[in-house]
Amino acid sequence: MAEEKTFPMTAEGKTKLEAELEDLKLNKRPQVVERIQIARSYGDLSENSEYESAKDEQSMLESRIKTIEHMIQYAEVIDSGQTDKDEVTVGKKVTFKELPDEEPEEYTIVGSAEADPISGKISNDSPIAQALLGHRVNDEVVIQIPAGEMTVKILTVEPV
Repeated sequence: MAEEKTFPMTAEGKTKLEAELEDLKLNKRPQVVERIQIARSYGDLSENSEYESAKDEQSMLESRIKTIEHMIQYAEVIDSGQTDKDEVTVGKKVTFKELPDEEPEEYTIVGSAEADPISGKISNDSPIAQALLGHRVNDEVVIQIPAGEMTVKILTVEPV
């Protein structure tokens, strides 16, 4: 029997997923059910675009609920305090610069469930994070990127 995939995440990420799940179940789900009931009251369902729209929304909502429940069930909460302070792991903020002399970049490595590149949170499954994981401050790391490869030097690693 195949092992279930785990979802590495920070405690903060798990808390956010739990809050989203609660909101979906307690707020969004009843709103969609109400929209379906109102649309159903309009009569003929075969030509009722409001009904079709509400049913589509319900389908997407239920799918998201199932996904979040699965991720929470198989969550692996990473405690970055249990690793060496200068080792790159999930739940740590890493600052590095591309060699020879690019500007420093800073990212927090998180599980795929909480990745948000715009706010500097990259997934542990991303090429950059994959290359950096396990390395330490002052290590030079070659990262494979779509345009080829780049070499970076890790400047700092800090817990979030």
